Amino acid sequence: MLQPLAERLRPQNLDEYIGQEHLVGKGAILRRMIDAGQISSFILWGPPGVGKTTLAKIISNQLDVPFYTLSAIHSGVKDVRDVIEKCKSNRMFQSGRPILFIDEIHRFNKSQQDSLLGAV
Repeated sequence: MLQPLAERLRPQNLDEYIGQEHLVGKGAILRRMIDAGQISSFILWGPPGVGKTTLAKIISNQLDVPFYTLSAIHSGVKDVRDVIEKCKSNRMFQSGRPILFIDEIHRFNKSQQDSLLGAV
């Protein structure tokens, strides 16, 4: 099946990623973390279309770790817990820590935010 044009043009690695040089450019902090394979929890913030999802997918690809995505608009505490449990159960069979990308995370209520604390 042919992917949409935006998907086909999406950068696949940090060298193709445009912008945020202070984070992902040569010698920048996020680039060094990726190169070392040591990514900590962090939040990508910005308006739609600036490449937050793309950057998260690039990191997942470069580290060769599973990538999970949720939408805070359409997901609840059960969905968060399900993904976290899935990540925990799969960790014994994989070398890297999975990436959970939550779109629109600022829309989570306190209960939803609390469900993330143990994993973060």
